[in-house]
Amino acid sequence: MYSFEPTDEQKMIVDEAKKLAEREFRSRMRDCDEKEEPALQWMKEGWKLSLLPASIPEEYGGFGEHSAITWALAAEELAFGDLSATLVLTAPNLVAFPVLLCGNEEQKQEILPAFCTDDYRPASAALQEPRFNFDPNRLETKAVKNGGDYVVSGTKCNVPLAEEAEHLLVYADLDGKTQGFLVSKNTPGLVVKEREKNMGMKAFPLYSVLLEECRVPASNRLGGENGCDFQLLLNSSKVGLSAMALGVARASCEYALEYAKERKAFGEAIAQRQSIAFTLAEMRTDLDAARMMVWKAAWLLDQGRDATRESCLASNFTSDMAVTVADRALQILGGYGFIREFPVELWLRNARGFAVMEGITII
Repeated sequence: MYSFEPTDEQKMIVDEAKKLAEREFRSRMRDCDEKEEPALQWMKEGWKLSLLPASIPEEYGGFGEHSAITWALAAEELAFGDLSATLVLTAPNLVAFPVLLCGNEEQKQEILPAFCTDDYRPASAALQEPRFNFDPNRLETKAVKNGGDYVVSGTKCNVPLAEEAEHLLVYADLDGKTQGFLVSKNTPGLVVKEREKNMGMKAFPLYSVLLEECRVPASNRLGGENGCDFQLLLNSSKVGLSAMALGVARASCEYALEYAKERKAFGEAIAQRQSIAFTLAEMRTDLDAARMMVWKAAWLLDQGRDATRESCLASNFTSDMAVTVADRALQILGGYGFIREFPVELWLRNARGFAVMEGITII
């Protein structure tokens, strides 16, 4: 049975994540969204939390142990500050955690120490494809064994930090199964195309990537000859996105609550109106329900048990919930909700991305 009481270490991490979110993420959120560029301070200050090195064992350069629950707690707090900033800060997880969870010993020894230094190291993964009815378990990007290499061909979209990433984990279909391949930045045939133009997450650079018969050494297949447990990685990604959706929804809810307490109409705060009070109560109910779903899925991951059902339920519920809560917050603000001077419209745009983004984070 899992506990609802965080450990002392988790309390400390949550507290530090909250401070960072308020001090660095929230203060730069609007400016970075307008400029469509991440802030250097996000990576610089965020990396000082040492969340990733604290999740990597000592034999690979880190000083801790991986915990999906701890990351879910931290991800909610960070996304409460700003979603784009959180995704930029956690982008290295897209390579580090798949290698930690599924890589062979050689891959762990070679790659993980790079994420345990004092400097932020951009990394990325390429999962999504630009087609209708995308299914991560039925990819059109193909990998074919050719001698001592794999030849990988296909087109990817929504690839985080693809232009800056030193490591790129490309997912492709290999004999009917989705597998990961570590592709070097300078691999012939790897082409980073134009940056995506999205309505939300505008300070989080996403790119299209073309792979034209990229030859990848067999040693760069994630997990080596045995391959990787892709469902485990997909479940971890869904839980991570769900925790971040929870943070965005909470930001919207708390802002709307404070506004409703202060906004006066006909001699009383609008929070006193029954319709507003009921709406706020429903928003809070959805938030608490979502948090339980996220925690349960994360707990199952930490127990080494199958979390496919729970991660899918959490993902489906939180992606809808984040949009609903942000939209209700906008309605509570009335005309002000539509004005860019107020943050709710930004949270609504960001929340809409959870339903269509897959594999852009992992915990």
